[in-house]
Amino acid sequence: MAAISPVPDRAALRRAAVSSYVGTAFEFYDFLLYGSAAALVFDHLFFPALDPVAGTLAAFGTLAAGYVARPLGGIVFGHFGDRLGRRSMLLVTMTLMGAASTLIGVLPTYATVGVTAPILLITLRVIQGIAVGGEWGGAAVLTVESASAGRRGRWSGLIQMGGPTGSLLSTIALSLVAMLPGDAFLAWGWRIPFLLSAVLLGVGLFVRLRVTDPPVFAELRDRGRVARMPLAEVLRTHPRNVVLATGAGFGMFAGQSLFTAFMLSYAVGAGYPRPLVLNALVVSSLVAVVAMPLYASLSDRVGRRPVYIAGALGTAITAYPLFALINAHSPALLVTGMAVGLGVVNSAMYGPLAALLSEMFGTRTRYTGASLGYQLSTVLGGGFGPLIAASLLSAAGGGTNSGGIVAFLAAAGLVSAVSVWFAAETRGRELTETAPARTDGA
Repeated sequence: MAAISPVPDRAALRRAAVSSYVGTAFEFYDFLLYGSAAALVFDHLFFPALDPVAGTLAAFGTLAAGYVARPLGGIVFGHFGDRLGRRSMLLVTMTLMGAASTLIGVLPTYATVGVTAPILLITLRVIQGIAVGGEWGGAAVLTVESASAGRRGRWSGLIQMGGPTGSLLSTIALSLVAMLPGDAFLAWGWRIPFLLSAVLLGVGLFVRLRVTDPPVFAELRDRGRVARMPLAEVLRTHPRNVVLATGAGFGMFAGQSLFTAFMLSYAVGAGYPRPLVLNALVVSSLVAVVAMPLYASLSDRVGRRPVYIAGALGTAITAYPLFALINAHSPALLVTGMAVGLGVVNSAMYGPLAALLSEMFGTRTRYTGASLGYQLSTVLGGGFGPLIAASLLSAAGGGTNSGGIVAFLAAAGLVSAVSVWFAAETRGRELTETAPARTDGA
């Protein structure tokens, strides 16, 4: 079968890339805002009957619920995205996320409605997870399929910038309301960033409505060659790539979640002022916004695997020194540790990830395959990462006894390095209907 490789339309490519960036930033604003709020306020407002440690674990448990729901979103939206089109599914995911996040902003707390409050919170978090589970895969595939072979890393790097941009915006919003006097932040201030989601939803939908499906998929659909059951097909034909994609993302998401959601709780518990920790997260997100497209572009020149493996090994090697910096009780070292961990090291993995995972699967099942690998790794690394870290810290007696956390982060980085080592190099491959295989005998 000849490769389907229409000449990219630069105007359509720009619209796809901008739409994917804006949409991903919006989705991650909402999704990561929840993580920050879980670390700072949800234990007090929705689990007040528990002691502080148990309340923190419960709050991070609701955080994990959203991550657990993400593969479901990837499967559902991947199925229809591979059958009907990328664009239509992305409009649905954005609307779902905006509605769920806005409703969190008006939720009654435990003091008002009792146990109903955490039940509603978990329900909306699951909806968030389903929405973001379908968002990333669609945005990544839409942009990668619209770009030329030699520039897929560069253009898909814009999607990856959406993650730290969303983190940056959510942290800034939470930092501003955290400056409210007295108990105003806990009483009502935390709701404002969630209510702003309604405004962001309007902007995102306006941008996304101008996008069309990429030619490589549109031609496949017009020829009637779409998969009947994309999930069954990808598991039957490319199970190895699903496993390797999941392993590749594990270390990246473990590091990302530890240096964002978990670090807010950890650093405040270690004695750092809450505004300082939030500002450190702002700085690290700014570094990531700059670094990610550079790493993504570099992967177009030297390959996806070398850049990604360097980031994964960097995660393992720097785990101990970075936590040593954070544990030094120095504001400057805290900022440095978080900026290096999230902005420099983790970005080497996240930058090329969209191109890598999208190129690992054929056009018939690309949305489903990329989403499934990505979202399974978010469950294992991102969803359970903070919960595992909090449990390890509690078992070690709390404080800054971070030895177990360091070991977990280092092991997660090694898992990603090994997974990408056994994957095929995908840079420059034609987006045919089949997925690549290793050619070096590994």
